[in-house]
Amino acid sequence: MTAALSVDRLEVVFDRFRALKGVSIEVQSGESFGLVGESGSGKSTLLRAIAGLAPAASGSITVNGKKLGTRRDKAFYREVQMVFQDPYGSLHPRQTVDRLLQEPLAIHGFADGEKRIQRALNEVGLGTGFRFRYSHQLSGGQRQRVAIARALILEPSILLLDEPTSALDASVQAEVLNLLEEIRRRRKLTFLMVSHDLAIITHMCERLMVMQNGEAVEHLTAGDLVERRVSKDYTRNLLRASEGFVRTA
Repeated sequence: MTAALSVDRLEVVFDRFRALKGVSIEVQSGESFGLVGESGSGKSTLLRAIAGLAPAASGSITVNGKKLGTRRDKAFYREVQMVFQDPYGSLHPRQTVDRLLQEPLAIHGFADGEKRIQRALNEVGLGTGFRFRYSHQLSGGQRQRVAIARALILEPSILLLDEPTSALDASVQAEVLNLLEEIRRRRKLTFLMVSHDLAIITHMCERLMVMQNGEAVEHLTAGDLVERRVSKDYTRNLLRASEGFVRTA
């Protein structure tokens, strides 16, 4: 079976700093795959490299059987969309929700924009009543729902989720995570999700990769984390640092 997303020995270098050091993953269609590790471990850099926002020095990225070049074309963005960490910074403050959703439709030349906008807003639990509001008129959770709607508007098959709830209050986090999981199941989407929160990753993902200093430390299932079936000291330290997540030894 062809993987939805495959990364093979990917290297990313900023000046002389190796941000990614030969990282490889395979994410199957419909799977939710997690990336965990300390700040600076390379998690977000990997997502940004896949999205074409960080240049790859070597290695390859394959999406739905098509190997990507150095540039991302319109066909790529119809297949892959990214939801960023900060809902306050990812939405243009001078554009209404309607304009934010219209923009990608106009770029890609879709004629059924009205139908897509209504579906996306309803799917994220906002409804069309929010359509002509500005981002400053929305709460943090509502802004992130708009960001998710914008990612869904082109009907991609893969979402790259970079700490999508870390800027939200705990109660709102749970609502947005449950929403994402409902959308993934309904649309049969593939997720690649970054989080520093191990509880979120075990809730959302079937498999995961632990990263440290731009390298893959180990590959695990969510069950492995919950039951502490890990082989690396680094991963054990992450578990100990995750307050309330792991039983004390």
